[in-house]
Amino acid sequence: MARRRSERMIITKVAGLGAERTTRREPDELIVEEPMSIQLDGALVATTMRTPGHDYELATGFCFTEGLLAGAPIIGVRYCADGSAVDSEFNIVNVETGGRAPAPTPRLGNVSSSCGWCGSEQLDDLWARLASLPVTPPIDLDVVAGIPDRVLGMQGLFERTGSVHAAAAFSADGEILVTREDVGRHNAVDKVIGSMLLDSRGSVPATGLGMFVSGRASIEMVQKAWAGGFSTLVAVSAPTSLAVDAARRAGLVLAGFVRGSAFNVYAPERLPAVE
Repeated sequence: MARRRSERMIITKVAGLGAERTTRREPDELIVEEPMSIQLDGALVATTMRTPGHDYELATGFCFTEGLLAGAPIIGVRYCADGSAVDSEFNIVNVETGGRAPAPTPRLGNVSSSCGWCGSEQLDDLWARLASLPVTPPIDLDVVAGIPDRVLGMQGLFERTGSVHAAAAFSADGEILVTREDVGRHNAVDKVIGSMLLDSRGSVPATGLGMFVSGRASIEMVQKAWAGGFSTLVAVSAPTSLAVDAARRAGLVLAGFVRGSAFNVYAPERLPAVE
């Protein structure tokens, strides 16, 4: 069932100041934001605010990047573990491993559409469960510089509403492989990784590939890129110091403020291509 991802509303548009001010009523398109509960083998693990669409990918990617699967294979994904999906308005998704995944511990409270990171315990767990990434040939810096413009042309929801984030997986030669949009940055990344996990070609771990995010590079963005096996993370805004620390530990190339031909490389500390 196709879900409504944006909603048309009548708004008042204001322009100018003082005596020059004008107002007019006109239609505008707003992004839809709804809660979605994610279950693993019928047990609730999180509730996140998201843009409807690609819900199976979001639930799969979340369970994977948060380490909940612990290597267990996914045997199915479906709406609503109990009862009718219509009754739950398609806002409950269950990821099924047939009980092979460890019993999950649900998060306290909701995951917001801006950040799902909970605290220092998760950071300790991150170091413990993820090995350093394999060394791969670096993606050419000219390719890195061109990724935001390539992804922008695939952001249909952003073009209509101006209020969603985008994430994309790209190859070493700059080909955009998967693009997803969502009101939450972390949701967009989970949808990309979930898409790749559910792809019959099995393209995770994404060794040698890059991940693009349209916002800042928070610790959670680095966590998810690292968990997905990506070699490079490209962000149009700044990283946090914790994100840089995590990227350096992971061996993940982290580029921020990627806008046009100028950007910063934060991890590793030095790249042969920019010496």
